[in-house]
Amino acid sequence: MPGVDDLAALVARLEVVADRLEGGAPVVSEDAAASVAAFDDIVSNNYKPFSDICKKIGGDVATVGAMVDQAFKAQREFLSTASKSKQPAGPTLQKLLKPTSDKISEIQAYREKSRRSDFFNHLSAISESIPALGWVAVAPAPAPYVKEMNDAGQFYTNRVLKDWKEKDRTHVDWVKAWVSTLAELQAYVKKFHTTGLAWNPKGAEATAKAGGAPPPPPPGPAPPPPPPAGALDLTPAKTARGDLLSALSKGSDVTKGLKKVSDDQKTHKNPGLRAGAVVKAVDKIPTPAKSYGKSVDVNKPPKLEQDGKKWNVEYFKNKQDIEINDVEVNQSIYVYKCEGSTVKVNGKCNNIIIDSCKKVAVVFGSVVSSCEFINCQSVQMQVLGKVPTISVEKTDGCQMFLNAESVGAEIVTAKSSEMNVMIPVGDEFVEQAIPEQFKTVIAGGKLKTSATESV
Repeated sequence: MPGVDDLAALVARLEVVADRLEGGAPVVSEDAAASVAAFDDIVSNNYKPFSDICKKIGGDVATVGAMVDQAFKAQREFLSTASKSKQPAGPTLQKLLKPTSDKISEIQAYREKSRRSDFFNHLSAISESIPALGWVAVAPAPAPYVKEMNDAGQFYTNRVLKDWKEKDRTHVDWVKAWVSTLAELQAYVKKFHTTGLAWNPKGAEATAKAGGAPPPPPPGPAPPPPPPAGALDLTPAKTARGDLLSALSKGSDVTKGLKKVSDDQKTHKNPGLRAGAVVKAVDKIPTPAKSYGKSVDVNKPPKLEQDGKKWNVEYFKNKQDIEINDVEVNQSIYVYKCEGSTVKVNGKCNNIIIDSCKKVAVVFGSVVSSCEFINCQSVQMQVLGKVPTISVEKTDGCQMFLNAESVGAEIVTAKSSEMNVMIPVGDEFVEQAIPEQFKTVIAGGKLKTSATESV
């Protein structure tokens, strides 16, 4: 609303005047004050509803929501500093950006260690798009960068919508609030920081808060005093060169100390001595070279268990008869770090996720939502009933066998290769490859992308 915006700008200007009257604060331009006030509007009108919904959902979503709260607070403090300061040099700028950068890294690390969470798609949506707060270090066009990060999280926000739109509308509101926040942030950046973060050329020098680099260590102890006179023997010692010269000065007497060698001790006159006089070198046992930094594969025991509404199949190797029976419609199957194995799911379940597996095949009846492959190599799936959606992400080699009931399935792929779909035609299967190469052209100011077939 225009009235609210004008009031916020007026309050910001009054705060600047009060600071100047109280302590001679640096001059802050009206544009700079208005930019900080506009960011506060985004936090109160768009971001706060998102934060409240995070607390309402609870669990891992509430935890990551608290981290995002801190990230936005760090961004607000940085923008306030920029509005009052000149642009600093590189080292100082890095210190000022560190609080925001640390929070972004913390959010991404939390997502990686929470892969088994029921809200993994929520965490992934935030983790993929939270780098949008890094627009402050982007020039000359930071606004498109914010949009790019918003789009990066869309893959997972769509999953949240698909999984929860029929169960709990709170999660739908959560997605809308987060996407709206980033869209408003993009518009804000485009308006106030079009070509990069706007500093205040009339402001003071920017300084990072205390607590950065530690103080230098105390000086070491004083050197020991010199030894007393006479404690060292300063008489020059005889050198090897002097001994050699004195021996050469003896002339022919220099060879008197040598021992005479008889003919039977000479190898060129005694063939038997020559044959056995060779000294063999000692064979050294080669020592293996040390290696540092290599990853160590931990062989964890295989596990097949039911945890609430989730079946966990983990760490199986070369086992072709893994079978899950009596599954229910509201249960999910999670297969993690298996190799050279086959998993058969009898019955109808909610969804199936194959994560970080190699040479694994899954055969199942029907699923309510989807069958997903993430970070896999050389995997296969065969559906005997119906599957609405198949998702393939960061996977090299995926072969999908469909039946007549599932030919209408949607296949979503991202960062994957060597994907083939076996489509039933009569009594046989026809193999079709999913495109990996695309061509994008600009037409009428818009991008148009189409698949290209390899020659």
